Amino acid sequence: MRKTLDPPKEKETKGEKNYITPAGYRKLTSELDFLQTKKRPEVVSALSDAAAEGDRSENAEYIYRKRQLRQIDGRMRFLGKRLDIAVIVDAREQKRRDRVFFGATVTVEDEEGQKQTFSIVGSDEIDSAGGAISWQSPVGRGLIGKEIGDAVLVRWDKGQRELTIADISYPD
Repeated sequence: MRKTLDPPKEKETKGEKNYITPAGYRKLTSELDFLQTKKRPEVVSALSDAAAEGDRSENAEYIYRKRQLRQIDGRMRFLGKRLDIAVIVDAREQKRRDRVFFGATVTVEDEEGQKQTFSIVGSDEIDSAGGAISWQSPVGRGLIGKEIGDAVLVRWDKGQRELTIADISYPD
């Protein structure tokens, strides 16, 4: 008796949402557009030129361009999937500005009196050097829903820290 196997199911993305700011959405769409309209055609042209040179098995340029094309196609697939599940959240439309929500810029003070400012953004917009943290990060999750004066205990890279919310702002 021969068993039939069902084809593998695609990973379901039901319920999965990619919250993103309008600026983050524009950045992802412009990257995808650049890859589709500029970078990929350049690489395909260079690959075609390399293929015309003859023996492909020892042609370093051909091998490099094939790898580059795979990377570009992979990045385009990734961006397409992220944009398909994107939910644009415009912080300017936030009605409750007394609490920390997605898109807020929050200034916190630690136990030593050091102040840091974080912007709560989507996972595709993280820029730790610029203070943009994901709403899903330990610090982001700890701050969501809190108001000025609230102290939160958050997991940090070296243990836990207590942060007190000093200021909350939203773009106008």
